[in-house]
Amino acid sequence: MAIKKILIVDDSSTARHFLIDVLTKDGYEVVSAENGEEAVEKAKAEMPDLILMDVIMPGMNGFQATRAITKDDITKHIPVWMLTSKDMETDRVWGLRQGATAFLNKPIEAEALLARINELRTVS
Repeated sequence: MAIKKILIVDDSSTARHFLIDVLTKDGYEVVSAENGEEAVEKAKAEMPDLILMDVIMPGMNGFQATRAITKDDITKHIPVWMLTSKDMETDRVWGLRQGATAFLNKPIEAEALLARINELRTVS
């Protein structure tokens, strides 16, 4: 699977800017959303190759947005990785049940994230 475009979803501008900086420096096209509703819209409009989804956001949270994206025929093929500070096993299980394909804990190091994305490229 060629990963070229990544959608970052996080209500924290600091987290968004960090991820955008890391990913664009590594050659990815990055689009971003500040909340779950915007994430669902941008997933359909932009058709990214990967979505990095925060969980705790106002309005539609990351679990709800992930479920909406992974259940929609238009976007269900897009892998969604939950990227969150929620690290309880129940959160991980719930995220995977919503359709997430990975659950990564914040704060994440840039090198670790890029290595994980590279694994997705080589496996798919």
